[in-house]
Amino acid sequence: MRILMVSDVYFPRVNGVSTSIETFRKTLAGQGVEVRLVVPRYGDEPDEPGIIRVAGRPVPGDPEDRLVGWRAMHRTVLEAAQDCDLIHIQTPFIAQYAGLKAARTLGLPVVATYHTLFEEYLQHYAPFLPSGWLKGQARALSRRQCNALDAVIVPSTAMQQRLNSYGVTVPLHVLPTGIPLAQFAGGNGQAFRYQHGILSTRPLALFVGRVAHEKNIGFLLEALIHARQLRPDVLLVVAGEGPAMDDLKAQVKNLGLRDSVQFIGYLDRKQALPDCYAAANAFVFASRTETQGLVLLEAMAAGLPVIALSEMGTTDILSPGRGAISPPAEVKAFGETLGNFLNQPSAWHHLRQEAPVYAQEWSDVAMAARLACLYREQAGLPIASERPLTAAA
Repeated sequence: MRILMVSDVYFPRVNGVSTSIETFRKTLAGQGVEVRLVVPRYGDEPDEPGIIRVAGRPVPGDPEDRLVGWRAMHRTVLEAAQDCDLIHIQTPFIAQYAGLKAARTLGLPVVATYHTLFEEYLQHYAPFLPSGWLKGQARALSRRQCNALDAVIVPSTAMQQRLNSYGVTVPLHVLPTGIPLAQFAGGNGQAFRYQHGILSTRPLALFVGRVAHEKNIGFLLEALIHARQLRPDVLLVVAGEGPAMDDLKAQVKNLGLRDSVQFIGYLDRKQALPDCYAAANAFVFASRTETQGLVLLEAMAAGLPVIALSEMGTTDILSPGRGAISPPAEVKAFGETLGNFLNQPSAWHHLRQEAPVYAQEWSDVAMAARLACLYREQAGLPIASERPLTAAA
């Protein structure tokens, strides 16, 4: 079976969508599914088999992203889909319309993954517009786009419920992105600490992700004040880049936290990121708008206990309470939980043992098998998987 994935974002742009695409692209091959990918060109990326790049220009105000040409994307997608069995759309921008147009022209089934809860994000990027109006527009657009498809994949039950509330009527399949467990299991924490000048004995709390306002990193900075009262030498490391960086650095200065916070930028996923996870004592996360929270599972796969707010998509991961603690969504409570955790490592040793075992249930191979089953079901092909995929309308 051959499917065409279409996206407005992909590596070298680092985010959850790029990670999800790459994870499934690699593991679907083991399920007898060949993936062809149409994505933007960011610079001089080398040619790769199965990846077709479309020229794009930097998005105004967000130079990390690319805006591809409307006609070029439509033409490329139509050509690439000629011998495919299904089209899978990954983003709701130009890729959405190019993928849908090609599918309807060629008579192919078309599905999309709804990765991002846009109604919660837009207010951060257009604060001059009424938030209620922005949310209404985002809901209406999402409803129209989803209902134009044959099926929609969502990474969590919270997202499924949200789209149902929008009035989406096509089948919604809950299918998280899996984690390549082996990639995060062998990090060298001491090497990471040495490279970044961090004492081997200093307690380290880690955040990994895009440095954007919707990630609620400011909450972590405020919580750090309370954590320092219990553990004065705690260090918060923020791994990532993004549009909120300047504001967060100003907040660090205003809160008097310059000796307690270290921004280290993006990390190479093959070695530097696993090393970073291995160097930490706890992973901290406070986003209230995640559709899944892949970094929580990455941290757990590395044997790193998680302290995170249970909100939206992270609830599916955190609700069993395995390898993780979910404090109340209050700055003081979160900070004190972190401080107490760092002061009593032996009392929480079971979390470090539970985390990698629990992460195995979210493996990339298991999730790819479910996605391959969905593809065959949509395309009317024999379903090889023994684990059927259920949908909720």
